[in-house]
Amino acid sequence: MELPADVLLHNALLGLKGSKATLISISPQGFYEVKITFGGNVHRVLLPVAETVVIFRQPEPEVTLATEIER
Repeated sequence: MELPADVLLHNALLGLKGSKATLISISPQGFYEVKITFGGNVHRVLLPVAETVVIFRQPEPEVTLATEIER
């Protein structure tokens, strides 16, 4: 995973539901460090990993599996 990354955040504590943000780092102490816009200003916020859903905005490439196995 490359950081920083563009993400969508869900966090009940702050009332975030699919809010656009930039994931800066994941701390060993159990926090996501993100940059998010509140009221027209960009803020650096620490969100607890256990209470936050992070969805990467860039979708994963599609993977197709072979239907037959060569022998």
